[in-house]
Amino acid sequence: MTACRSIRRRRWAALGTALLALLLTAPPAAAAAYVPISGAGSTWSFNALDAWRRNVVQYGLDVSYKGVGSTTGRNEFKDGTVDFAASDIPYGVQDGNNYDPPPARGFAYMPDTAGGTTFMYNLNIGGQRVTNLRLSGAVIAGIFTGVITRWNDPAIARDNPGLTMPAIQIIPVVRSDGSGATAQFTQWMLATQPSYWNGYCAKVGRSPCTQTSAYPVLANSAMVAQAGDLGVSGYVSQQQAVGAIGYVEYSYAIETGFPVAKMLNPAGYYTEPTAGHVAVSLLKAQINMDASNPNTYLTQNLSQVYVNPDPRSYPLSSYSYMILPTTSANGLGPDKGNTLGDFGKYLLCQGQNQVDALGYSALPINLVQAGFDQLRRIPGATIPNINIATCNNPTFSANGTNTLATTDPYPAACDHIGATQCTTGTGGARNQPTAGKPGTTGGAGGNGSGGSSRTGAGGSAAGANGSAAASSSAAAYCDPDTGCAASGSGAGAAAALASAVPLASANSLGDGLQVALMVVAALLLVAIVLTPPLISQLITRRRARRGDVR
Repeated sequence: MTACRSIRRRRWAALGTALLALLLTAPPAAAAAYVPISGAGSTWSFNALDAWRRNVVQYGLDVSYKGVGSTTGRNEFKDGTVDFAASDIPYGVQDGNNYDPPPARGFAYMPDTAGGTTFMYNLNIGGQRVTNLRLSGAVIAGIFTGVITRWNDPAIARDNPGLTMPAIQIIPVVRSDGSGATAQFTQWMLATQPSYWNGYCAKVGRSPCTQTSAYPVLANSAMVAQAGDLGVSGYVSQQQAVGAIGYVEYSYAIETGFPVAKMLNPAGYYTEPTAGHVAVSLLKAQINMDASNPNTYLTQNLSQVYVNPDPRSYPLSSYSYMILPTTSANGLGPDKGNTLGDFGKYLLCQGQNQVDALGYSALPINLVQAGFDQLRRIPGATIPNINIATCNNPTFSANGTNTLATTDPYPAACDHIGATQCTTGTGGARNQPTAGKPGTTGGAGGNGSGGSSRTGAGGSAAGANGSAAASSSAAAYCDPDTGCAASGSGAGAAAALASAVPLASANSLGDGLQVALMVVAALLLVAIVLTPPLISQLITRRRARRGDVR
């Protein structure tokens, strides 16, 4: 009888386990209502969008996304050939004599991720790979405007006291397609290194000399143009491309295993765009919070980011955006709107937990909250009221401050401008230190792990490249999470936000189902343990009554 009971229990346990596995792997009930949706645009944010796109397949969502550059993405959305776009800059940015007008169809901007535009490079000294290169803003501008052409230029040598720079040609690698990264980079040069950019405009015959999405290649130079961040990173990472340097989102350097140049900030420290450094930098971003103008709502002004005096800041930090439809034009039915809304819910919550490992920085709570408001404007999207704090975003905190920014460590002393230089690698080569000249290296540190553990605001200092931190208007209110709200002002705005309760916004895709499954799983586990003995006892009693006990 004992053996029979044991067999019965194992059978019941196997059946319960099978039912549990079935329930845990079943797709959401709404999956049958999903239809395929398509998007196109930014390659800067492609690695994040592509990861999210692949992750939501488990929920029944079919999302395709083409990394064709921000300009092409905006145009395809305008033409109605895609359901959503991704761009690092908004519509309407003046580009020389060209103007990019907003589309006729209704649209809204939704921040999807934050990150840093970095300078990935391929350099050897004496057969050893260099992984700890440092560059000032003036040197970066000089390289990409044809003024600095050799790696042993004295200006580069001053940035790198621990390295004996090789006398080889610099190969600047720029974007050949319409790129938000190019627009961000050239806007930074125009704002902080105007003599270099204005001089370059004169060389290439560009007038008026504005920022541009299409980088003008200097004739008869070593400059190379490649399509997309993938094209730039692919060229730089070639074995035969020693001497090359190109601008890409930080994620691409990590993906290819290549280093990035630490960039000199206004406080006199050379930094790279770790998740924490980007979060610190973007505290100074001016976010347009005027919801009455949907063509500019949530767009960014980065002028104060460029001159952020915090020692942890990375000057070329920025946000990227999804461009969402707000009308049913161009075949956007409620089924597509529902799919796009659920994809947006996923990336604003669960998706933000993944971006650090990819090379991005998670969005702060105020932009996540604003993102949910934008999703509600999509026809057919279902955005129920759920406490946004349940997103479990790594930037969220109990008191509303940005956790990534407040806990971000300060740079190591050897990352400060001067006679020492950290040996630690950067980007995708952070575990590959570079030996330097005796007496000039400062040891490890500087990639976010070797600095001081102090938190809070850093002291301001004039930048070593000659640009002092500009102070913002006394009337401007700086949000502690997203930066200075361009439409807010003074103590009134501060008091209003301080007393505000976060809007009840939708949680991420699948959370309700996961909770239900956890309850069902718990009940099944109880049933697996208790049911077989009860049934066995019942059968034994019945047999005993019949005199059939064995």
